[in-house]
Amino acid sequence: MRFFIVDDSAYIRAMLANIIEDHDLGEVAGEAEDGSEVYADILAREKIDILLIDLLMPNRDGIETVREISASFSGKIVMISQVEAKELIGEAYSLGIDHYITKPINQLEVIQVLKKVSGYLQLEKSLKNIHESLSFLGMPKESPSLVHNEKSASDSIVAAGKNVLLDLGIYSESGGKDLLDMVSILYTFERDGNKEMPPLKELFTQVMAKRLGSHASADELAKEARAGEQRVRRAIHQALDHIASLGLTDYSNPKFEKYAPTLFDYTNVRIRMLELENKTPGTYSNTRINIKKFVQVLYNEALEKMN
Repeated sequence: MRFFIVDDSAYIRAMLANIIEDHDLGEVAGEAEDGSEVYADILAREKIDILLIDLLMPNRDGIETVREISASFSGKIVMISQVEAKELIGEAYSLGIDHYITKPINQLEVIQVLKKVSGYLQLEKSLKNIHESLSFLGMPKESPSLVHNEKSASDSIVAAGKNVLLDLGIYSESGGKDLLDMVSILYTFERDGNKEMPPLKELFTQVMAKRLGSHASADELAKEARAGEQRVRRAIHQALDHIASLGLTDYSNPKFEKYAPTLFDYTNVRIRMLELENKTPGTYSNTRINIKKFVQVLYNEALEKMN
């Protein structure tokens, strides 16, 4: 993988370059200290696969730069910033970024994100090669416009889901990816005419089948589905903590008013608020979490935001 790093801090650029090279993630093919130095033709000339770009820079910020290059740049974009304003992050995702890393830089997070984005890019390249091979052999393939429209719709529901997870303070949780995959699968189900939400076990299995591929065994799928359920359960508990904290700070907070009675049993929210107020840790095992209800409401919220 070939990386291009854009950040007005030489220290951050050096830190990211060291992480990439020390962990054999690829090579840093270029750097810039401001977005005004970055254009799609430069990235194309350097054959850049992944662009890492800071959100806030003095002359042209990350949002403006992504808006400038997104129509022509075929690689992946990872935005970096200590700013966590939901509106800015949401705008960045709507313009086409693939991931968001928060400052201060955490080496493990950077490695995990870059490996994930590299994997997506390699998968896309493999699928492209397969399509080209089929075309060369004269075999029929799906209409590009149909594929593009379906992918755009799928990307849109996931981007909308990311905004909901940001509202809930769990976008960076490991279960967040599982939840977004579930939203994507539910969207596919509904598009194909299936109005009923499938059983949770089936939904988790579908997520893992999509992630692991057709060669995964039934035992592997079952094992990963159980692990995914645990990740989702932990993420939902974190969301409960976040919403309860908002309620303690401001009972009329719009996020609290919107999500406390819809995503959770309001009694559990009140209990968690009292625990946080008294600074007692609480016991997650004693808190009943309705995963199916949470996922259904998350999907509905994402659908509403997308539309």
